[in-house]
Amino acid sequence: MSGFYLLALFALWLFVGWIIYHFWKSRRPENFFQRLVHITIGILLSSAWFGGAFWEVTGKKMYWDAKVRELCAKDGGVKVYETVVLPEDQVDKWGRVLFYQPTEKENALGKEYLFKSETELLRNDDPKVRRFQYQIYRRNDKKLLGMAVSYYRIGGDLPGFWHSSSFGCPQNAGDASLVRKVFVKKK
Repeated sequence: MSGFYLLALFALWLFVGWIIYHFWKSRRPENFFQRLVHITIGILLSSAWFGGAFWEVTGKKMYWDAKVRELCAKDGGVKVYETVVLPEDQVDKWGRVLFYQPTEKENALGKEYLFKSETELLRNDDPKVRRFQYQIYRRNDKKLLGMAVSYYRIGGDLPGFWHSSSFGCPQNAGDASLVRKVFVKKK
């Protein structure tokens, strides 16, 4: 179904281009200088028509993906300031902390640790760009144990009824990854 939609969009784009071309062709001036100006303007308009289509289809996503990579290089990733060694019964064989409950928000790590999560909308147009930050604090001394920062681009696609594409970086910089790196299994 989406293939037909894309085909229809492409056919509409070609049809409108064809109409513009024939309208432009019918307005051909008589003298040489006016023809030269006419051809130059035609080349500029066709470049804008094709360039706009390229920008709408892939250019926006490429541009904002590059911006997201730049933001990730500046402050993205997981930073661990202190690790907490847990007994074997609190960590499963894959390294997941058993008492971590993400639905509990700030109390996701129980009463001893504070889990903070912030989402900042950096761009609200199409595509949207968001910054996610997760922090783990020890409650008794308010010490920051670790922090993870990631960025995501969502959207920037052709309009349609399908889900938007997305791009995010750095890899493994989410909440679960931060928890796994701050809380380690006792060896």
